[in-house]
Amino acid sequence: MKEQIEKIRKDFPILGTQVNKKPLVYFDNAATTQKPQIVIDTITEYYSKYNANIHRGIHFLSNFATDATEKARETAQKFINADSIEEIIFTSGTTEAINLVAFSFGETFIKKNDEIIVSEMEHHSNIVPWQMLCERKGAILRVIPFNDLGELELEKLHGLINSKTKIIAITQVSNALGTINPIKEIIKIAHKANVPVLIDGAQAVQHIKVDVKELDCDFYVFSGHKLYGPTGTGILYGKKEILEKMAPYKGGGEMIAKVSFEKTTYNSLPFKFEAGTPNYIDSIALAKAIEYITDLGLDNIYKYETELLEYATKELKKINRLKIIGEAKHKSSVISFIIDGVHPSDAGTLLDQMGIAIRTGTHCAEPVMQHFGIGGTIRASFAFYNTFDEIDSFVKSLNYIIPLLK
Repeated sequence: MKEQIEKIRKDFPILGTQVNKKPLVYFDNAATTQKPQIVIDTITEYYSKYNANIHRGIHFLSNFATDATEKARETAQKFINADSIEEIIFTSGTTEAINLVAFSFGETFIKKNDEIIVSEMEHHSNIVPWQMLCERKGAILRVIPFNDLGELELEKLHGLINSKTKIIAITQVSNALGTINPIKEIIKIAHKANVPVLIDGAQAVQHIKVDVKELDCDFYVFSGHKLYGPTGTGILYGKKEILEKMAPYKGGGEMIAKVSFEKTTYNSLPFKFEAGTPNYIDSIALAKAIEYITDLGLDNIYKYETELLEYATKELKKINRLKIIGEAKHKSSVISFIIDGVHPSDAGTLLDQMGIAIRTGTHCAEPVMQHFGIGGTIRASFAFYNTFDEIDSFVKSLNYIIPLLK
């Protein structure tokens, strides 16, 4: 893939941007990825030529947009190898998808003193919705801890699961540490106790090939904007037999079959969970992003990004006073670190002056920072359009700014 990088970079117009008169080095991909021209062009084309509300029209534009939206659903279905398009629900992103499950699954299956398991390394969006559910229902939240390498203490999961456990919600890849969790093993352990599992794939699907049938997960969620697609898009996959039992999350148009003042009946899947006018044009553009990375090949992407990660790790470890936070054996392309005596935001500000975009702070993962007893980290996260030369520039810039921040 190395040989293709210059050609690939030309597909992403923003990578030619100058920041403070320096070439942009974009290492904030875990927060959001940049968009290829085909995604941008698709949004422009559909608003310019084919914009009409979907599913409810009989005219050409509505039918055209409807067909394109449902083809986008099929693209998402094939991308994660779901059984059926009925199992693919469009959402505004990972956060909404988790909230949907927490509310709808919770209303249907959770009662007082039931238990829900998450891990210590979760993003806030996979903690807070379950806490809210626990508060509503009088349920209890349990937590799988991780060790100082940033690896889950999986042996403790067996002791957490009991007859009151109703669901496990866990990230496939940590946004703060880069850890790739053994989710297939977790799912097997959970299913032996008849406990369903939700996988947060927000940091996984853009880096790792995902097959929901092979994993046998009950729910899988991810965001479009981290997958080179538009913001405000995402996918919730759920096994059909569970989704059919769940109460709707929102009421309104499209999610109904029939409405009267005496009784409303709900639409079939997936529309039961898609109330109101959807973000259909961006969903169509998300499908283009999926097709783009599928053409590149997830295996090729993973291999190249792993090379970037290993090179960056080696070079960063040469810097005095720098400590990497999270050194799990299996990692995705995220490096979080601290520098002794340097506040992360000060480092981020100076790096920005040099054209380098990184993320600083808690990364919406405050329990991770509490585990290590730190206020935040500097995080560099890589994508397939990044280069070894950019890593060299990053390391050189760090070596320049650190003495300035004593």
